[in-house]
Amino acid sequence: MTGIDEAMLNFSPASLMLLNAILAVVMFSIALDLRVGQFRALLKAPRPLLAGFFAQFLALPAVTFGLVLLFQPRASIALGLILVAACPGGNISNYLSHRAGGNTALSVSMTAIATVAAIILTPLNIALWGGLYAPTRAILVATQIDPVQVAITVTFMLVLPLALGMMVNARLPDLATRIRRPAQMLSMVIFIGFIIAALASNWQYFLDLAGKVAGLVAVHNAVALGLGFTIATLAGLSPRDRRSITIETGIQNSGLGLILIFAFFGGLGGMAVVAAFWGMWHAITGLVLALLWARRPL
Repeated sequence: MTGIDEAMLNFSPASLMLLNAILAVVMFSIALDLRVGQFRALLKAPRPLLAGFFAQFLALPAVTFGLVLLFQPRASIALGLILVAACPGGNISNYLSHRAGGNTALSVSMTAIATVAAIILTPLNIALWGGLYAPTRAILVATQIDPVQVAITVTFMLVLPLALGMMVNARLPDLATRIRRPAQMLSMVIFIGFIIAALASNWQYFLDLAGKVAGLVAVHNAVALGLGFTIATLAGLSPRDRRSITIETGIQNSGLGLILIFAFFGGLGGMAVVAAFWGMWHAITGLVLALLWARRPL
């Protein structure tokens, strides 16, 4: 694995800003199908939210640590896996949950709660699990998430487009009906387009580094999806809730992960490669799973 920590990925801050803008459009299109009453129902029956929170912030980091002990990858790669597991769910998961026929209100609620909780829990999980593994302990540095940055991200990527879409649905139902399907189709096109562009711009790294991280990323992502489904099933949740929690647990905010890696870990190659591959891989597997579930009525 010589040289992996010197790898420079073509995933710039401009790419992250573009992704944020794309996700805002995705969130707006999703919100056109949402009503305030759906969120009130979740507050009256919080078990799905609690199950999802447990799967994402407690079970996934712990199981990831088990995978690191089992495979014992290079320290930077191990820390990359731990960091991704410590991140909240990305709002790509809201779009995928919607496409899968899951409980979109649950998915959006989980994303919002997880993003706020990540201010404390993400650095805590990185420090805890990274500190327990001797190779990662040597490169682990103090990690802090700027609450202002998180607040701005939540506002522009989640809160504003969500509120705008729901407002249009509530106050201009005829307009929402007319634009709902075109907006959702457009969001899917630009979402897939971003995946293709990301793959194309990093294709050489896929060829050069696939054998070093792709297998671990694929296993890690499969375990995350399976973990979410298992916990939701054990909690006795409905099929729609199971789909949402499965996707929410298996779709991590790797964009936030990359920001943390470049801001606090000097863009360490092994970590950056893992987070970037995760961002591409989970989008592909999540989309495939969503499309398969969409063909299976509940």
